[in-house]
Amino acid sequence: MYLNILMLPLLGSVISGLLGRKIGVTGSHIITISCLIVTSILSILAFYEVGVCDSPVSIQLTSWVNSEYLNISWGFLFDSLTVSMLIPVLFISTLVHLYSTNYMANDPHNQRFFSYLSLFTFFMIVLVTGDNYLVLFLGWEGIGVVSYLLINFWYTRIAANKSGILALTQNRVGDALFSLGLFSIFWVFGNLDYSTIFSLVPYINEVSLTIISFLLLSGAIAKSAQLGTTWLPWSMEGPTPVSALLHAATLVTAGIYLLVRSSPLLEYSPTVLLFIIWLGALTSFFAASTGLLQNDMKRIIAFSTVSQLGYMFMAIGLSQYNVALFHMVNHAFFKALLFLAAGAVIHSMADQQDIRKLGGLQKFLPFTYTAILIGSVSLMALPWMTGFYSKDLIIELAYAQYKFSGQIAYWLGTLTAIFTAFYSFRLISLVFLSYPNAPKNDYLHSHEASISVVIPLTILSLFSIFFGFIFSDLFVGIGTDFFGNSIFIHPSHITLVEAEFSLPLILKLLPTIGSIFAAISAIILYNNIPNVLIDLTASPYYLMNSLNNIKGSLGRRIYTFLNGKYLVDVVYNKYFIGMGLKLGITISKVLDRGIIELLGPFGLSNLLINTASNISRLDTGIVTSYALYIVLGLISILFILFYPVIINGDLLTIDHLLYNSYITEIRLIFIFISSLFLINTKS
Repeated sequence: MYLNILMLPLLGSVISGLLGRKIGVTGSHIITISCLIVTSILSILAFYEVGVCDSPVSIQLTSWVNSEYLNISWGFLFDSLTVSMLIPVLFISTLVHLYSTNYMANDPHNQRFFSYLSLFTFFMIVLVTGDNYLVLFLGWEGIGVVSYLLINFWYTRIAANKSGILALTQNRVGDALFSLGLFSIFWVFGNLDYSTIFSLVPYINEVSLTIISFLLLSGAIAKSAQLGTTWLPWSMEGPTPVSALLHAATLVTAGIYLLVRSSPLLEYSPTVLLFIIWLGALTSFFAASTGLLQNDMKRIIAFSTVSQLGYMFMAIGLSQYNVALFHMVNHAFFKALLFLAAGAVIHSMADQQDIRKLGGLQKFLPFTYTAILIGSVSLMALPWMTGFYSKDLIIELAYAQYKFSGQIAYWLGTLTAIFTAFYSFRLISLVFLSYPNAPKNDYLHSHEASISVVIPLTILSLFSIFFGFIFSDLFVGIGTDFFGNSIFIHPSHITLVEAEFSLPLILKLLPTIGSIFAAISAIILYNNIPNVLIDLTASPYYLMNSLNNIKGSLGRRIYTFLNGKYLVDVVYNKYFIGMGLKLGITISKVLDRGIIELLGPFGLSNLLINTASNISRLDTGIVTSYALYIVLGLISILFILFYPVIINGDLLTIDHLLYNSYITEIRLIFIFISSLFLINTKS
């Protein structure tokens, strides 16, 4: 059963990719979706057997690397952490496959698309089920390559090429540092197996653990698009089902899984934990504030993904790994719902993604409107929705740490929650509730999607409402031992009881109150007086002209700054990319085409040609010149032969025998060459 969970998605991918022409588009749909449905059912059975019944499963297939004392096998581990990850990965992948049958119906490359989707799922399963870091790294690299193929699926578009290259190159940097972390682990622990490493962690130097943790964290930062990386919001050029799968359950969650799996390493690295808290808090605030004034529908949802990933990093920095995992699972469901519903809107409205050019779709697309509303309410963590049971808990845990970093994380997390509610309902207001701004023809051809889209949206809506309530006690309840040994939390880092019972009520309710106020403000402002906030250069009519100019200038600057993503692209292009290009030109001109070519093949060939040319000039055809050459050669040979006698006086003294041995060898070589030359001349 457990190996079938691994192999069925790969089987569907291979059949759809290699035999796509023979089985056709419909055959590709049937095979890939059937394989994933069976795999999802098996994952439910695995969740019950491994998680609920507490029966971890370890499978050792065969040896992979066996060198000296390094022994790495093809091993797969199914523990509570693994089966918890399999649920969102396989469920959302199955629903995305089903959704894609309608969304990609007119695409001529359906077989290739479904093959990539199934291969993406397979590598993610390999990543979460491997029992050592090398198998995890194999899945890690696999999802990186396939994500490039999916983002760049419409490869004839320049924007898709740029997005795929940006995602791949920034992930390469993190992968390189991650691989250095694996080498460091092997150097310190002598193995890459989880059980070996985690059992030895308490006996290892803290400095070594900190270096290893920072290297692993670097890989997670790049993969999960934290502060300093910019690829995730720009990966929207791929098809919408790709965005849903990539943002919800696969690629970006790999970094979270790596850190949660490496919890024993992080727990003994307090410096790294402190860094992760600040990184997560700043990332969530940056992404939420940037998403406030974006106009592309998919990009707004993408910035919310970065913001929620920041919450997960914050929870990891607080040593609440089970809460981070729970929020990741919850987030997967309502984020997939938002992306798929947004795709339904885009598909219905002639591929229009700019929310300023939509509007009034509530009556045209009532079901899609309901789905986006459910996803947005769950994203803003309204009480009793799925997001509430993990997102608000992270904010409370930050305050319950009672440290400066925890206080900063609490307030940044609260502001992020308010911003999230505002831009979520700004999207709903401008797309569904405000005045129609799209062409009339688009409204005449708008329609609700088919049953293959309705089913995934319905299932994800139910998960977005009920999943958090049903599974909160199992995942993050006080006293639960669901994760057992798969997650390690140091006893001094347990603050769940403090967050649950000791915080003032106002601090618990503040994020929810702020979110509700922000949502209502967005609806009122963008629905009743949209021109004021859509065009921030305008000011209230009753102000004086001078004040109008000041307000307009300030509003324009704020709008440009936030809509321009804090001008991060400008900084990257000017100071990193520009300086890198200048350095590359200098290296190319001075080092590659200068020093290396002069010392390398170009210089060597010139030396040989010039030397040969100079020697050829000696052949003048004049007899007296040849006589001169013969006399000079004879003098030189005599000098070389009798050099030791001239210098030392006595060649055969024992004191000088060793010192002059190399001169004797040279003499013999010259005598031999001279003899050959004389023999050839006589002949």
